[in-house]
Amino acid sequence: MQLRQLFDHQSSTYSYLLWDAKTKQAALIDSVKEQIERDAKLIQELGLNLQYLLETHIHADHITGSGILREKFLAKVLVHKNSQSDCADILAEHGDSISLGETKINLLHTPGHTNTDISYLIEGAVFTGDTLLIRGSGRTDFQSGNAGIAYDSITQYLFTLPDTTIVYPGHDYNGLTTSTIGEEKTLNPRLANGKTREEYIAIMDGMDLPKPKLIEQAVPGNMECGL
Repeated sequence: MQLRQLFDHQSSTYSYLLWDAKTKQAALIDSVKEQIERDAKLIQELGLNLQYLLETHIHADHITGSGILREKFLAKVLVHKNSQSDCADILAEHGDSISLGETKINLLHTPGHTNTDISYLIEGAVFTGDTLLIRGSGRTDFQSGNAGIAYDSITQYLFTLPDTTIVYPGHDYNGLTTSTIGEEKTLNPRLANGKTREEYIAIMDGMDLPKPKLIEQAVPGNMECGL
């Protein structure tokens, strides 16, 4: 599996372009509307056949470019079924998988930040969206968030992966690009040192964060694939 990590500075969002080297079948995780031209150019330059536009969740901080890119490349938009999105081509659930050539991408439902969170697992790496960040985790104070459920998703699904599994997060605000499951188990301040479910809930409930600036536009816009 080939991989490019792409970044949107305004929202600090990572997008990921994945493709099978043999067949050139590709998927784009968490596209950003303002970066459509960049992403389309890269896909065309590399001679890729874009098959899927994958969302890790219904975002509140940026608007997806999936709807426009679907029209351009005739790809399929995938979101979790809890979104009840009318525009998506695939409403996925835990245990589903998709293929790019001979490479399989497994879908893990990892809710807590929202109830629509999906982590995408490939051999040796996992794309965690906002569920697990580098030395952090996605906020749980709005949009169907639940701190206890987030803890369960992280500890029961993500932290049971091999320690060497590379973590590709949905965002980073400190210039970091990747981590590993082992690092986050031992160094993530919200989860390390045997933090209990109750301790994690207390940490998350104690945060006093402003709402994302684009939430009023982003959530309904992303329910419609950004169109």
